[in-house]
Amino acid sequence: MSGQEPVQKLSEEITRLKKERNAIILAHVYQSPEVQNVADYVGDSLGLSQQAASTGADVIVFCGVHFMAESASILCPDKVVLLPEKSAGCPMADMVTAEELRQKKQELPGSVVVCYVNTSAEVKAESDIACTSANAVEVVSSLPEDKTVLFVPDKNLGNYIFSRTGREMLMWEGYCPAHDSLTRADVLKAKAKHPGAPVLVHPECRPEVVKLADLVTSTSGMIRFVRDNKAREFIVCTEAGILYPLQKQCPDKRFYLASDSLFCYDMKVTTLEKVHRALVSLEPRVKVPEEIRERAFHCLERMLDI
Repeated sequence: MSGQEPVQKLSEEITRLKKERNAIILAHVYQSPEVQNVADYVGDSLGLSQQAASTGADVIVFCGVHFMAESASILCPDKVVLLPEKSAGCPMADMVTAEELRQKKQELPGSVVVCYVNTSAEVKAESDIACTSANAVEVVSSLPEDKTVLFVPDKNLGNYIFSRTGREMLMWEGYCPAHDSLTRADVLKAKAKHPGAPVLVHPECRPEVVKLADLVTSTSGMIRFVRDNKAREFIVCTEAGILYPLQKQCPDKRFYLASDSLFCYDMKVTTLEKVHRALVSLEPRVKVPEEIRERAFHCLERMLDI
């Protein structure tokens, strides 16, 4: 597909099919612009989970990665959940398995397991409560202080939570390859090129990068901050896909990605053609087995209750 006309025709056909199927399209902010444009809701992991939990649609088309579609299936077992590209995964989520977590829990009886939402349904089923980058500090702060907290799988997010709460946690050695690739030198170089521009950092970044931030927050937090801030230029330390909604909502401002390495290939494998194909065929489907879903549901429900 090339040119604006095919994109427009395909987008119109997706809109028609969406109504016919009583479907809702959810897209993460890291998705490509054309996919974001056909979505009913574009947001971060917390917002997407909330939308999935509250939708009256019969079909959820999840333009994101596998763990996100699994979360929708956990929260909405009676709905058809489609992941337009079935191979769209998350390297961080793959860094912890349910079997590994069960073994660690045996070593730490009585501990509270907090799992980042970037985990498989099986890992959520072994966890006590989930969190997103938007509510991680709040979730951990809500836990009894006399309990040992095991945080999986993102050590960088874990370190950020510790810096905000002082809560001692045992952290898994996982990380997001894109965010973890950003270095202190990268940010200092960007600051030298764009002096005075606020530095917006995702908490999946390394601690030494977080220390250089003017704001550490989720992607939705970044968008809110930019909308309300008087600055005209911003240095962005998260995946490149966020530049599109930032520019769309604030066309009079300039945004500079701190590094070209801030790119998630899994987030870019979903295309308009695949969204269209999914709506036509109602495939590929993501369905979490009930015995796993019930346990994982309580993990997500506790998070959403907070």
